[in-house]
Amino acid sequence: MGLTDRLLSGLIDKSLKSASNNSDNGLLIKTIKQLAPTRYKEFVDSLDVFLSPNSPFQPIISKLYDRLNENARKKFINNFIINHNINGFVPQYEKENQEGEIPAIYSVLISPSFACNLKCRGCYAQDYPRKNGLDYKTLDSVVSQADKLGIRFFTILGGEPFIRGDIFDLFQKHNRLYFQTFTNGTLIDDKKADRLASLGNIWVNFSLEGFEKETDERRGEGTYKKIISGMSKLKERGVGFGYSTTVTKRNLDIITSDEFVDSMIEKGSLIGWYFLYMPVANSDLELMPSPEERLKLKKRGEHIRKNKPLFIVDFWNDAPYVEGCIAGKRYIHINANGDVEPCIFMHFATDNIQKKPLKEILNFSKKSVCFSGQMNCV
Repeated sequence: MGLTDRLLSGLIDKSLKSASNNSDNGLLIKTIKQLAPTRYKEFVDSLDVFLSPNSPFQPIISKLYDRLNENARKKFINNFIINHNINGFVPQYEKENQEGEIPAIYSVLISPSFACNLKCRGCYAQDYPRKNGLDYKTLDSVVSQADKLGIRFFTILGGEPFIRGDIFDLFQKHNRLYFQTFTNGTLIDDKKADRLASLGNIWVNFSLEGFEKETDERRGEGTYKKIISGMSKLKERGVGFGYSTTVTKRNLDIITSDEFVDSMIEKGSLIGWYFLYMPVANSDLELMPSPEERLKLKKRGEHIRKNKPLFIVDFWNDAPYVEGCIAGKRYIHINANGDVEPCIFMHFATDNIQKKPLKEILNFSKKSVCFSGQMNCV
């Protein structure tokens, strides 16, 4: 990081601390705005919204500062906010608007392997072969190629990400980048929790279906207790984490209830992901929420945002905030075979990362088949 980035990092950290204490940080925000170069404009313009004492985000900011250990907090600021969002995504976005060839990808989703120690009902990856996977050299190459393009945020999926011991080697080698994982949580022991705390550049999202009854019904007996144990280990060590849940007809009322959300907050979650159940492969159509239920999810989501210290993402109803479906234009999925798909739920690919460079794959102007949402294809 250059001198300006280091200075900005320190000021952001101080601003977060002031916001968490509900102190007046107007002078800090003013200083950041005065010192920040042009490329920071979009970020600094939003500081008042996020960091002022009266901001609706203040309860979340407070928990973020207090919950993360110092190392994790610095990596969140340096890797995610500065290196990815400001120095990575913003230049990507500007280049996309100027040249129109390569889309500004916010995150590359990677499934290193489809191997998993569970077999959850309706899983989008259940029909993939579980023995195959990307070797470490390929994973390292993908991340390195993306980094050169300005993509510094990666989402690690599966299968189960922590079934791969070398995944920590990837996190460590690319220590200036930021990763998030979606995990079933059953493999997070003390050793893995210690490693996550020492690295600091990984955000963990635990997948569950509600309370113990709902989770174990879909994921297997004893799963819920292992998830809660994993959450406890990360909370003790100051590792950032949240929860992820699949919204179905059966659990919608439970996972959006005050009781469930409050329990997740109490256990240390700072973010909640709500993914609409998708009938992939041999899934059960009866689990799909109806249009009325999707609207109910939207309303409950608005209630949670207004009343809880929790940042939630409704992967269906939040589409208007990102100009519709972002598959292929703001994120891509690289599966365990190396196929580059527009979405984890859309099992279609024309290219493979082991046969073609990432930059060439993303160059839509040279493709005859387009990813979802790309309007200027041929």
